[in-house]
Amino acid sequence: MRLLRKIILAGILLLAAGVCSRAQIVNRLKVDKDTFERYAWGRMQQFNPSNLALADSLYTVGVEKDNFRLKCLGLSLEFPVRFATGEYDKMDKAISEIKELIGTRKDTRSFYFPVIHEYCQFLIHIGRASDAMLEARAMERIATAENKPLGHMYAHRIIGLIQSYRTNSYLAVSNFTKAAEYCKAARAEQEIPNLYILIAQEYIKKRDFQEAERYCRQAESYIDYFPSLKVLTRMTRACLYEAEGDLENFYATYDALVSDPLYKVQADADSRFGLDVSYLQSRGLFAQALAKADSLSTVRGRLGRKHGIYAAAGSYEPAYGELHSLMMEKDSIYIRVQNEDMAILDAEMNNARLRQEAERLKAQNQMTILLGFLVMFAIAFFAILLSQWQLRQNLDEMRRKNNQMLAARRAFQAAMDAKESENSFQLKILQNRTTNVLTGYEDILNL
Repeated sequence: MRLLRKIILAGILLLAAGVCSRAQIVNRLKVDKDTFERYAWGRMQQFNPSNLALADSLYTVGVEKDNFRLKCLGLSLEFPVRFATGEYDKMDKAISEIKELIGTRKDTRSFYFPVIHEYCQFLIHIGRASDAMLEARAMERIATAENKPLGHMYAHRIIGLIQSYRTNSYLAVSNFTKAAEYCKAARAEQEIPNLYILIAQEYIKKRDFQEAERYCRQAESYIDYFPSLKVLTRMTRACLYEAEGDLENFYATYDALVSDPLYKVQADADSRFGLDVSYLQSRGLFAQALAKADSLSTVRGRLGRKHGIYAAAGSYEPAYGELHSLMMEKDSIYIRVQNEDMAILDAEMNNARLRQEAERLKAQNQMTILLGFLVMFAIAFFAILLSQWQLRQNLDEMRRKNNQMLAARRAFQAAMDAKESENSFQLKILQNRTTNVLTGYEDILNL
């Protein structure tokens, strides 16, 4: 029964991501009111195949208007349906295009992070935990570089879900608790009840029903603010009651779920089938339970369910056969997990090497730029020195010529002064001679 409860919870975890994104549908890409209302309606029924038409219409208008926001809305409605229908290549393609459109835009992080988180939830469900872990680490790097607590919150949620998938409840609770702490820093309190539900689910796995009950109550206190939590909290309640053996409350909660029109559009098929199997098995309807178990999408889910049904029915030989196959599957999963861890480690080491190479090239480019600047500075400095030297040479030449001209002028002035002195001397001689002649003439007249 414990194994069955774990498998039930593994299916319920998938719903957590969907309801998380719908807990508070906000116009994060700032589109017009009519467009947002259409998008919000699609988010409320995200696994409904009819969303493909809505997604296509939004994307087409986005292409016509060259509006990346509308295209992102369309793609974000498309990939949950692709997941539900098993079209994983198209799911990956839609996410890749979202990354191309807004992967580098810091102003769209409040939309980008939840979308990547939801995608990672789907990756975990289909056994691609290593891809989800790489996405989480990439989100952490972005959050650290841009100081975005919201990114840290979603990254820890993803890691917590991966640990939950690997049945490591201790690490799952640790990461979910860290995510709840980042919620407050990110002012994303609407995500807290979803994290409480995830923590409650882990405590159910650990059969700590008192803690599971406490976190369920805390999550339920938010329902008045976020009515879309009702389906998720009811599913968690159903799991808790079934684990405790409280069949009366389990049946009542199950009946309330299946009568809720939002149950089929908000819960994925595996989550619904898991509860159906638990209900049918508890009622003793083993043939119907086996048929429903065959509808589960994962091998581990089908084997675990069928083992529990056969054991409850007293069919021990087929129960042993299913258990043996389940153990083989678990061994292969364990090996795959180890390979995933090695793949993650290799990828992170490669990414680290790439980042180091990028840093080296960046430093080299900076050094080249610095050397270029220094060379240009040296050339400019040399040019200035050369011009100063040339200016000094020109000034010296001008001084030399000025000195020559001044010396010539002084020589000319000295010659002029000498000539003037000579003329003055000659004039005096002439005057003396004239005076002597006149004196002699006067003497003759006086005789």
